[in-house]
Amino acid sequence: MYNQAYNAYKKASVKTASPAELVVLLYEGAVKKLASASSKFTADGKIPVAKIESFSADILRAQEIITELQVSLDMEKGGQIAQNLMSLYLYFNDELRSANISRSKEKIDFVRNMMSELSATWKKAAENAVAMPSMQRQHSLNIQS
Repeated sequence: MYNQAYNAYKKASVKTASPAELVVLLYEGAVKKLASASSKFTADGKIPVAKIESFSADILRAQEIITELQVSLDMEKGGQIAQNLMSLYLYFNDELRSANISRSKEKIDFVRNMMSELSATWKKAAENAVAMPSMQRQHSLNIQS
C-alpha cells in the first residue's frame, strides 16, 4: 500500500512540475541510479557476480536519463549554455559506457558528483523561476510608491 501511495505521489509531482523542476527530477533520478551502481562495489573494488546485472541496469538507466536531458535541450534558444550542456551530457554518457564495461567506480562517482552539482544549480534556477513573478510584483509596487 505504501508503494502505491508513493507512486501516485511521484506521478502527481511529475504532472504538476514546471519544466525546470522536471530537469531537477531527471538529475536527481540519474544521481540516485549512479549512487546505486556505485554501492554495488565491495571494499576491494569489485562487483559480486550476483550484482553485475543490477549494476549495469543502474548505469543504463542513468544513461537514459542523461539522453532525455540531451534531447530536451533547445539548441536554438539555449545558445552557448545549451551547447556546453550537450557536450557535458555526451561526455557523461561516454564515461558511463566506459565505466559499465571496465567497472570503474571512479568514473561513476565522477559523473554522479558532476550531476549532483548540476542538479543543485538547476534547483536554484527552478526556485528563482517560481519566485520571479512575486519579485517582479514587489519591485513594481516599490516603483509606484
